[in-house]
Amino acid sequence: MHMRSLLLILIATISFDSFSQNITERKRARDQGVKIGVLQPGKLNAITDVPGVTVGHTTLIEGEHIRTGVTAIVPHSGNVFQSKVPAGVYVENGFGKLAGTTQVNELGNIETPIILTNTLSVAAGMNGLIQYTLSQPGNENVQSVNAIVGETNDGYLNDIRGRHVKEEHVIAALKRAQGGAVPEGNVGAGTGTVCFGFKGGIGTSSRVLPKEAGGYTVGVLVQTNFGGVLTIDGVGVGEALKKFYMSPLLRDTADGSCMIVIATDAPLDARNLQRLAKRSMLGLARTGGIASNGSGDYAIAFSTHEANRIEHSADNRLDQMTDLRNDATSPLFMAVIEATEEAVINSLFMATTMTGKDQHTIEALPLDEVLKLLKKHNVIK
Repeated sequence: MHMRSLLLILIATISFDSFSQNITERKRARDQGVKIGVLQPGKLNAITDVPGVTVGHTTLIEGEHIRTGVTAIVPHSGNVFQSKVPAGVYVENGFGKLAGTTQVNELGNIETPIILTNTLSVAAGMNGLIQYTLSQPGNENVQSVNAIVGETNDGYLNDIRGRHVKEEHVIAALKRAQGGAVPEGNVGAGTGTVCFGFKGGIGTSSRVLPKEAGGYTVGVLVQTNFGGVLTIDGVGVGEALKKFYMSPLLRDTADGSCMIVIATDAPLDARNLQRLAKRSMLGLARTGGIASNGSGDYAIAFSTHEANRIEHSADNRLDQMTDLRNDATSPLFMAVIEATEEAVINSLFMATTMTGKDQHTIEALPLDEVLKLLKKHNVIK
């Protein structure tokens, strides 16, 4: 197992089930020679390439039936309630629960970090996030918190009805949030998820625009739990492996969900952040996702541009913001499409085989076979 994932699971106080490996070591797509798109990733190729953004996980792997967790994405190191950030939400297919979206759409900002977990733990996610926010210095008189919590359904591998995620797990993920490399695969909210019939999970990627296009960074983190026909950099991998929606093996497995969290340091207002979120679905489509009837496919985008923060208390009645012109946004759209596509693929490359509830087993993407296919199609050398 990749060291970053191993360290995270050890921190989370959890016992291991057996995890099988492919012969090929689990490495991120780019580390295996798969270079998706034409723009350059950031140094970490992660959402944490956006200055100030941090990520934390709590991973719950206990006994034979608990395979779930929490992932927290924090926009900046300060008090997010007191110093809110512009944000926008886009819903591709609304069979899901992204709590707090009506206020984001109404006011154009978020006032808490973003929590991802499983479907029946959204309430626990909200409780933990609210408690975390109320306890922060400066929030002693706060009486309303718009907690942002998204989910996917990990009920095939996880005893989801047991609602094992608790308030303290959410707070722990928030307190663990840090910059640097982001653990991917079977961690946090991606612990029990399934993608294209293979083990899904958490994935991340980033893109940095050329200086002439502003030099801005776009980072994406995904929680993958959906179906379709897996495509990697244009190669029909799912079809070649005979494992795709409507095939004999996966005839009824398109449903699921994908949560997409997008961060950028570009000075975007809520309207253009919603436009940015919308474009991420093109990246999802490039991986073969089909936004099926039962799939909750949500994207939430926020800007960390410091001059555009919205102070909770201010003497001035006017906000002064710097907004990128509409005709300067296209490079960011391209960046989010590429980063979303690669984040999804990273979630599959980093996830390992898992056995969970009722002895259900989901195999990891067979990297040896996949890499041979990609070499055959000249995607990698």
